[in-house]
Amino acid sequence: MTDDPAPHRRQRGQLADAFGRMAEESVARDYQARGFTLLEQRWRGAGGEIDLIFEKDGELVFVEVKASKTHARAALLLGPKQIARLSASAEDYIGHLPRGLLTPMRIDVALVDGAGQVEILENALM
Repeated sequence: MTDDPAPHRRQRGQLADAFGRMAEESVARDYQARGFTLLEQRWRGAGGEIDLIFEKDGELVFVEVKASKTHARAALLLGPKQIARLSASAEDYIGHLPRGLLTPMRIDVALVDGAGQVEILENALM
């Protein structure tokens, strides 16, 4: 008789999702402590999901959160296809605003390690 691996896989997926949500909350608190206003969380656009969207001083900041054991491992989780989808979703979002593509914006990557430490890479994808 063999063990069904599905329950273990499901449990790992649930743990990863919980870790990701905690990482997003941690990053949101970091930005808010620096005076940013959270506009959207897990916003879904044409290209896919944007984890966090903030505004400060008229500039929009789209944030992709990556969490892993170390910041370096977290950074490796962001590939070219995901970068393209993130950029497409950011363009979709600002396309619905009055200033459209003239809206000041940047895309940051927030890396969260296993200890919950946050490292922000500002303007990482521009």
